[in-house]
Formats: sequence, C-alpha cells, structure tokens
Amino acid sequence: MLLELSRWLQELGSGIALFNYLTVRAILATLTALALALWLGPGTIRRLAVLKGQPIRSDGPQTHLSKAGTPTMGGALILLTVTLSTLLWANLRNRYVWLVLVVLLGFGLIGWLDDWIKVAKRNPKGLRSRTKYLMQSILGLAAGIALFMSADAPSNTIFYLPVLKDVAIPIGAGLVVIAYFWIVGFSNAVNLTDGLDGLAIMPSVLVAGALGVFAYAAGHAQFAAYLQIPAVPGAGELAVLCAAICGAGLGFLWFNTYPAQVFMGDIGALALGAALGAIAVIVRQELVLVVMGGIFVIETLSVMAQVASFKLTGRRIFRMAPIHHHFELKGWPEPRVIVRFWIISFVLVLAGLATLKVR
Repeated sequence: MLLELSRWLQELGSGIALFNYLTVRAILATLTALALALWLGPGTIRRLAVLKGQPIRSDGPQTHLSKAGTPTMGGALILLTVTLSTLLWANLRNRYVWLVLVVLLGFGLIGWLDDWIKVAKRNPKGLRSRTKYLMQSILGLAAGIALFMSADAPSNTIFYLPVLKDVAIPIGAGLVVIAYFWIVGFSNAVNLTDGLDGLAIMPSVLVAGALGVFAYAAGHAQFAAYLQIPAVPGAGELAVLCAAICGAGLGFLWFNTYPAQVFMGDIGALALGAALGAIAVIVRQELVLVVMGGIFVIETLSVMAQVASFKLTGRRIFRMAPIHHHFELKGWPEPRVIVRFWIISFVLVLAGLATLKVR
C-alpha cells in the first residue's frame, strides 16, 4: 500500500524513493508488526479472557493444570499484525505475497474453529481430527495447484538438494504434492510444538527470518547466481512478509513468555506452520526448511515414534509425547526445556543458512 503511494509521489516529482528498497520495507514491516502487537496485545488478551480460557487436557503433565483459564487464541494477534504490516509494506501486485497470506489466513481460520470448539464447548480435543485434516488438505492442495498453474520459470518446478549444487530434479506436477506435504506437514508440526509457553513462537521467528534471507536472495538474479541457489522472480517480496512474521512473533512473545499471559492456540500455530511451508516451497528450499525447522520435525517424529511403538510393542519410547513433555516429566523445569529448545533451533537455523555458501 505505502509502496504504491511512494510510486505515485515519485511520479509527481517528490523524489521519494526510499520505499522502493526491499530491505528498508522489510525492516519497517518488522517494526510495524512488533509495534502493533505490543499496542494491541493487552486489549486482545482482555477480550480473550472473557472466553474463560482453554481447558487443560487431564492426560497431560500435571504441572499444566495450573494453567487452566489462561486466555487462548492469541494467535489471532499474530495474524492481524502480520496481515496489516504486509499490506502496508509489501508490493501488493506480487502473487506470492497474496498466496502466502491466503494460506496464513486460511489455516488460521481452521485453527480458530478448532480453538472455538475447545473454548465454547469446553472440549479440550477441539475439532475432530479427520475434519481438521480434510480442511487442511483442501487448502494445501489448492495452494500447490495455484503454484503449479502460475509457474513461469524453470526453477519453479525443479527440486533442489542443498549443498549439492549440480543436483536438480524436474518434478513438474509433483510440485503440487510437495507443496501439499510441506504446507500441511509443517502446519501440524508447529501445532505439536506449541505445548509450552513460548516454545513454538521463537523457532517460528528464527525460521521466518532465515527464509526471508533466502527469499531476498532468490528474488535477486545476481545474488541467486552468485550463491548458486534457484532464482525465483518475484520471490524477494516475501522477505517483507517474513519480516512481518518476525515482528509479530516477537510482539506476541512479549505476552506469551513464561508464565504465559495468553496461549497461541491452533489459530496461530496452524497458520504459522503452513505459511513457513508455503514460503519454503516458493523459494525452492524445502529440504533446508526441514533442517532449520528441525525442532518442529523432531517434535513430530517423537509423536509418530511413540504411537508406532505403542501399537506394535505395547511400550512407549518416551514418558510422554511430544518430546518436550518427556523432558518435563524427567524433572526439567518448563523454562529450561523452552530455552534449550530455542538454542537448538538457533543452531539449526544457522546450519540452514550455511547452505547458502556450502555448495
């Protein structure tokens, strides 16, 4: 929106060209989303508190029972501030910006419905798993089809392997399948990770920031050629959206840090995971996302391993899954689990960024 205004002013001869710089708009998107989250946060929490908070599952760690009544659906604050900041600072003529916004808000709507059932009907299980997965699948497939149908460069339909610069696998319509699994998969992975105060949001901020770097480089032909990464025309504008996620996430963490004043809820976790998956597919860094989002992957694998082991052998691998609960039951205080997982996430994001040069 403001980019269009600056272009109009330039045509009038005002000489305002600052907003044309992608890096400037990305920084401003971060600061705008952060400021909006800090400003709107207290009022949002007060309104959510009227709903009497999310019921705590009785089969979870007993230490969590004291959190009953904490307002949930705080992810709405993230979606609102990301959307407003993106609309202000991004190039609204860019199709990738709109696609990721639709994915973000679409999965957020699914999460809102799930959270609403938990809060309004006092049902801690929320939306039926099959119904939720069906809705996620429809949106994931729609996004994949949209990406495939709008592909206008060879790099859009090629699967790249990090580090191995000479390996590029043409996938054609397989892009739809990859987009589906990454969008739906990471949506659920972030949701599984969102079990402790601030545990999911900080890795999401770190990964979004790193994906913003990849988006900026992929959208710049010279940088992409120098770094030997896929050049994706138009992808650079996603750096603004990634920056908005960082700012909104940090603003939300102000209220979500231990002990949390508000929970993210599925409305935030499902949306953030889906958006990160969509961005990774657009910039052709799917496997790098697996590395950088390793915390989300580990949390998901711990649940899968726990279920498989119990069904096959009748035994559990972990004291409780996802794995962050395992460490809680081992006696780790909640803040220790959270911060150590953040540290691991930081290291994994650095490893992912290192692939920019290790080729």
